[in-house]
This record gives sequence, structure tokens and C-alpha cells, in this order.
Amino acid sequence: MPSPVATAGDSHWTDLRQDAIVLALLLECADDFVAGGVLCDKLDVPRAELLKRIDSLRARGYVIHTRGGLGYRLVEIPDQLGEAQIAPLLASGELGRKIHHFEELESTNDEAHRLAEAGALHGEVVVADFQTRGRGRRGRSWVAPRGKAVTFSVVLRPAIPPVRAPEITIAAAVAAAGAAREMGAASARIKWPNDVECKGRKIAGLLTELRAEPDRVRHAVLGVGFNVSLQMHDFPEELRPVATSLLLETGERQPRPLVCARLLEHVEEWLSLHETEGFGPVADRWRELSSTLGRRVRITGADPIEGDAVDLAEDGALLVRTGRGALVRVLAGDVEHCTLL
Repeated sequence: MPSPVATAGDSHWTDLRQDAIVLALLLECADDFVAGGVLCDKLDVPRAELLKRIDSLRARGYVIHTRGGLGYRLVEIPDQLGEAQIAPLLASGELGRKIHHFEELESTNDEAHRLAEAGALHGEVVVADFQTRGRGRRGRSWVAPRGKAVTFSVVLRPAIPPVRAPEITIAAAVAAAGAAREMGAASARIKWPNDVECKGRKIAGLLTELRAEPDRVRHAVLGVGFNVSLQMHDFPEELRPVATSLLLETGERQPRPLVCARLLEHVEEWLSLHETEGFGPVADRWRELSSTLGRRVRITGADPIEGDAVDLAEDGALLVRTGRGALVRVLAGDVEHCTLL
């Protein structure tokens, strides 16, 4: 029986995986050199193939120094959001399987919906350097200076009924907060339902939109906006008291492709856990990371509510106990944190 013949696509993904392994090892060692022999052993390839991988990464914009007797050191990651820059940094399986990059879009969510309706697979990503009509919850606009934030949308095809769709947002908020913490924003917490904040200042926001039938979700689009390298003067004056960025929180400038990759990895991890183990573990972690629970809150909207935020319901609703002792389920609205209980 003849041996299977590797296709061009197989070779492409093998190269990407090997590039990712090399990058992971170089990133682990930070400012130190990694011996070529160590890299060859990890890849299980000869030195000539390692040189191809180094050349491949350099062609993508990664600056890698070589020193005889010491090996290789990663000096700079390109601050571009194309597939060529993000894919080698990804350790996820399906999220980021294809990355559609645009210099400018009206909205990454709109483009992701268009692609999904044309047959895009679960995990395909739309990323833009700048959005002219980016949006957040309740129709608000999301604006970030070009080159200083990560804004992307992911096509999802979850096998859940529409009534459970809010669970996706909760899982994604847990993922974004975890990624922010991993990247140095140690105080990152979740403000119900889908904002990630550091000491009351918003660093990231999420928006999930559905296209659904009464009994099934055709597809969902998860939009993520994450402030990476904004300085305080980059924010509109009215947002300066309530906004922050990874740079402001850590004092370090981090490459946007790396931030994007870490966010996608964390989102995939928590969506996979949600798929296999249900909402329970996700809700438990949300409670641990919540900045809303244990506070006096005011919910604005059609029917304003004020009370104590006491728990997260099984469907993602916020449970608020009013002054009269009634337990109210809040499904939508803006939350204003008042005081700690």
C-alpha cells in the first residue's frame, strides 16, 4: 500500500507548528541565548531545517540574533497583526486557524458575521488595526488609536441553544481577565457582565452577537477589544478616570501579536472547558475574579435597580438583593459599583 503523500497544506501547518515551537523556546528564555542543539532536539530536526525555521521567522519580522557558541536570542517581536506575525505565537488548536487581517474596517464583528454567513469555520478570526465603527454593549462605540490596541472578532459555532448564549460571554470574560493577569496586569477583574477592569479602570471589553433560530445557534461572533499600549493622553478626556491599558498597568510595552495570541489561547481554553464540563467551572472562576459581587450596585436601564450583588445565576444573570429583601435577576443593564459590603 503506498505511503500517504503530504500535501502543501500539511507542509504549511507543519512549518507553522515548528515556527511556534522555536518561538516558544526563545520566549521562555527571554534575554538569554538558546543553543541550536537544544532547538534541534525539541524539533527533532537537523540543523539545516532549524536554519529554515529561523529564516522563516525573520522573514515574518522577528528579530533573532545569532552568536557562535551560544545560539539564538529573540530580540524583537513585530508589532503587526497579520497572520504571519500572530500564527507562530499561537498554541491554540482551532481559534486562529485562519486569521483575516485588515488595516481598517468599520467593525470586525460585522466582517466576522459576513464570513460566517459565507461558511467560515469555527475559530476563524477577523483582526483590524483600526475600526471606524467599532461597537460595544448597548450600541456604544469602541474607539482606540491605530496601533495601540488589539481588536478582533472570532467566529464561533457552539452546540448550545440560544438561551445559553450568555455563557459564552461569561467564559470569554474569564479568559480575558486571565490573559491580562498572565501578561502582568495582576489586578485584572471582571465587572459584570463583560468588562475587564484594573482597580476600577477598564482595560478590555467583550461583545457576543448571535445569529440564531429559535432552537439553535447558527453562529456566534465574539468581539474583543483590549487596550495594549495606550498612554493616558490617548484616551478621550471623559474616559481618563475610568480607562487603562496594559502599558499603564505594567509599565512595559508588549507586542500586539503576542497579546492577541495570549487572548485567543485563553478564550479557547475556557470555551473548551465550557463545552466539556458545562457552565459550572466557568461560573466558579467568574465569581473568583468578579469585582461586582460583594458590592452595593446600581443598575441603570428601563427599570433601575439598587441593591447588593450577591451571586451569578446559572444562566449568567446577576442576582441582586434589594433593600426590601427581594432577589432580582438582572439580565441586562449598566452596572455602577457603589460600595463594598
